[in-house]
Amino acid sequence: MEQISVFDIFKIGVGPSSSHTMGPWRAAQQFINLYQEKPGIKEIKRIHVDLYGSLAKTGKGHGTDIAVLLGLMGEDPVTIPVNTIDPKFEKIHQTKTLEICGEHVITFDPETDLIFHFNKSLPGHPNALTLTVVMMDGSEESHTYYSVGGGFVVKEGEEEKKSADSVQLPFPIETASDLKRYCDEQGVGISEIVLRNELTWRSQEETFAGCLEIWNVMRDCVYRGVNTQGTLPGGLNVKRRAYEMSRRLLNGIACKDSKDFIKQIQATSNIFQNTLNWVSCFALSVNEENAAFGRVVTAPTNGASGVIPAVLMYYVCFAGGTEDKDIIRFMTVAAEIGSIFKKRSTISAAMGGCQAEIGVSSAMAAAALTECLGGDPDQAMMAAEIAMEHHLGLTCDPIGGLVQIPCIERNTMGAIKAITACQLALQGNPDTAKVSLDGVIKTMWETALDMNEKYKETSDGGLATNISVNISEC
Repeated sequence: MEQISVFDIFKIGVGPSSSHTMGPWRAAQQFINLYQEKPGIKEIKRIHVDLYGSLAKTGKGHGTDIAVLLGLMGEDPVTIPVNTIDPKFEKIHQTKTLEICGEHVITFDPETDLIFHFNKSLPGHPNALTLTVVMMDGSEESHTYYSVGGGFVVKEGEEEKKSADSVQLPFPIETASDLKRYCDEQGVGISEIVLRNELTWRSQEETFAGCLEIWNVMRDCVYRGVNTQGTLPGGLNVKRRAYEMSRRLLNGIACKDSKDFIKQIQATSNIFQNTLNWVSCFALSVNEENAAFGRVVTAPTNGASGVIPAVLMYYVCFAGGTEDKDIIRFMTVAAEIGSIFKKRSTISAAMGGCQAEIGVSSAMAAAALTECLGGDPDQAMMAAEIAMEHHLGLTCDPIGGLVQIPCIERNTMGAIKAITACQLALQGNPDTAKVSLDGVIKTMWETALDMNEKYKETSDGGLATNISVNISEC
């Protein structure tokens, strides 16, 4: 059984895509780590990169090439100053060299040493990349990696390999039925079951601190987004909207920092229209940052990274979630729902379309908000089911291969659906529900298998082919 922690689902990183940016970045790091000790980084003569399938077709728009090269350079998406990303990439193009892990420079021409195979896929997964190394002694070897969604990476041939960090969880969870059984047997909510499992990996204090760090990054991302103007990169000339929207909603009031920003929002009217506007603004701000290679939290993907922060901000600003324990409860419930989707279906748009990203994030947020607002485990899982049910079949058809149209607005829809699903579940009776969470997850996976490949993050169908755009270079 796959063991997934809260901090596997929520990962701090860089936009615009968990599958096409974060995953390849991590794959490149894993690859170069193979040569750190023997024979050593300085014995590397050349490196060649091949991108396949969905990674190739939308790789330019998602910065896959940038991510791979930064990974080879030893940069980390959690810590790299995001304002240094473009200059580092430009230097590679200008000098035709690559500095591996900051200690060894090799000749590298991105035009010939990094190839996008637009019409070729590998059998393991639509998101595939192969890295080949040539050593000083002339020996050569290749390693293939699959970016399977949410920043998770699998090396070819190691799909069944047991993790060295494998542990014995007190409550092993594969399905929603497992989760419900534990909650019923222990007489506790979903968050408590998750926290008891997390103790297997780390202390309660470390878990709490980690959840709050994730929240701080989300909150700061929202704040950066509403304070940044301009046009998003990539050639679509999409104008940022969160800045002006926030200014109108705050009547021009200036805020000192992200915490003051929340206080100012809490002081505004909480009538429905105002609240609805703020939820949309929160989601827009995060995904505008994501589209601009900003620092975001994969939740469970980058393309859907605005849903959880938007619903969590709604909870904090308008629904009483003001204490640390409220944030922790929200995070733990959301993560567990996301992990079940990953185990039983997919969180990769290249495998399942946008239902695997926005749909899953909406289900995660709906369940989390429901427990935080007093719902029992059955109601929380009912909320997750409702949210996913109304995302089934959602296509992934990014225009120009960029996470801008329709991706940014889709996060606002996912957030609003999550809140609506929560309200329906809180007012409903799970005993009379006709569809279970396990049932909708099974249906989602079957829908993913039936979905035409052109609607799975290839930009070969849907809006991507019906909207005329002129992009000189993504």
